[in-house]
Amino acid sequence: MNIETIVADQNEFYRSGATRPLAFRRKQLQRLKDAIHRSEAKIFEALHRDLAKSSYEAYLSEVGFVLDEIRFTLPRLSRWMKSRRVRTPLLGFPGASRRIPEPYGQVLIIAPWNYPFQLAISPLIGAVAAGNCCVVKPSELSPRTSAVLAGIVRDTFPPEYVTVVEGGPEASIALLETRFDKIFFTGSTRIGRKVMTAAARHLTPVTLELGGKSPCIVAEDADLPLASRRIVSGKFMNTGQTCIAPDFLLVHKAIKEPLLAKILSDIKSFFGDTPRLSPDYGRIISRQHFDRLAGLMDGCRGTIITGGDRDRETRYMAPTVLDNVEWDDPIMEEEIFGPLLPVMRFDRIASIQKEISQRPKPLALYLFTKNRKTEHQLVTNLSFGGGCINDTLLHIATPYLPFGGVGDSGTGQYHGKASFDTFSHTKSVMKRYFLPEPPVRYPPYGKRFSRLLRWLLR
Repeated sequence: MNIETIVADQNEFYRSGATRPLAFRRKQLQRLKDAIHRSEAKIFEALHRDLAKSSYEAYLSEVGFVLDEIRFTLPRLSRWMKSRRVRTPLLGFPGASRRIPEPYGQVLIIAPWNYPFQLAISPLIGAVAAGNCCVVKPSELSPRTSAVLAGIVRDTFPPEYVTVVEGGPEASIALLETRFDKIFFTGSTRIGRKVMTAAARHLTPVTLELGGKSPCIVAEDADLPLASRRIVSGKFMNTGQTCIAPDFLLVHKAIKEPLLAKILSDIKSFFGDTPRLSPDYGRIISRQHFDRLAGLMDGCRGTIITGGDRDRETRYMAPTVLDNVEWDDPIMEEEIFGPLLPVMRFDRIASIQKEISQRPKPLALYLFTKNRKTEHQLVTNLSFGGGCINDTLLHIATPYLPFGGVGDSGTGQYHGKASFDTFSHTKSVMKRYFLPEPPVRYPPYGKRFSRLLRWLLR
C-alpha cells in the first residue's frame, strides 16, 4: 500500500475520535494479547530462523515480555487516562488547574532486528494505550519475524488504525519523509541521528532508544560466583546482540584472575564444550555484522583467553573473552553488539570513574559491590541511562522503572506508565470562574498595586 494513502487513512480514522475511548483502547490491547498467544509457535519459529533463538529465550525476552507489559497496562489504563488536578497559584484565584493527557495522533515506530518482536510490540502497546494510530516499520534483517509481526497486526487491526510497513532502508526513508505526530526509534546512534534530522524537518517529537558502550564494574568486595554467572548471562544472551549488554568488563586487579577463571567455567557450564552445538546459543544476525565483529576481534590487541572460533557461513561466533585490553584499543572505540567481552583491570574506583565520565554516556552501567559508598559514588557521579547493582539487564524487565538513554545513548523513556506518557501530550488547562477578582491585574496600576504585586510574587 502507498505510504501516503496509509497516512491519509490513519489521519482520517484518528480524527473520527474512534481511538480515544477507554473501552476501545482496552479492547485493542486485549485483541493484541490474544493474537500473540495464538501465534506463539510462529513467533518462536521465526525468531529461531532469524537469530537461532531458543524457545525459552524467545519467550523470556520477546513474547513473555510483551504479554507482561499488556497485563500491567490493562488494569491501570483508566487511571493513567484521567486528568489530574494540580494546585492553582494565588494569581489564578478563583480558578482550577488540570493536566490532561491526549494522544499525539499518528505514530511511527521503527524497530530493530536484535529483539525484533519485543522492540516492535512493546512501544506499540504504549502507543495503543495512549490512543494513537500507528505505523510499525520492522527491520529487514529479521525478515521471518517481520513477516509474522505483519500477519499478527493485519489479522488484529484495520490498516487505518495500525499497520506494518515492511521493506528495506528505502521504506524507512520514505516514512521519515512523511509527517507523523510522534516518532519512536530503536537502533544505533548513527541511524538515530539521521532519524532526528528527518524529524526536525516537520518538528516531530522523537524518542530515541539507542546504545553505547555499557561498562560492567566488579569491585574487590564483590561476590565472585554470583557476579560471574550474571555477567556471562547478561553478556551472551542473544549472542551479545543486546543494546544493554555489558560491553566491557572492568575488574579490580586483586580479583581479576579468580573472576576470569569463574567466567570461563560458567561459559562452559552454560553452553558446553562446543557452544555451536548448544540449543541455547544463537547466531549473528547477518554476514555483514559477522564481518564487523570479526574485524573487532582481529584488531584487538588483547589476548583471547576463551573462544575466538567462528564460521562465517553459519554466522557462528563463539563466546569470546579478551584479556589485557587497554582504553585505547580499537575494540573500545565502538559498541561491540556481539559475543566479545574485553576485560580491563583497575586499582582505584576514582580512576575508572574519570575514564567513563570522559566518554559518551552509556545506555547502561553495571556495578558489582557490597560497599554502599562505592555504589553511591558511581551511581551519583556517572551519567547513564539505567542499570543494576549486582546484576545485569534486569532493570529493563520491570514496568515500574522507565527505560531509556541519555546523550548519545538516546532520549526519552518507556515501559509501564512511561510508555503511556511517551505517546501522550499533556495539555495544561486553567479554568477561571465568573467571580469577583482583585483589581490588581488591570491598569491603571499605581504604586499601591505595585507594592501588592511585589508582595504576591516575592
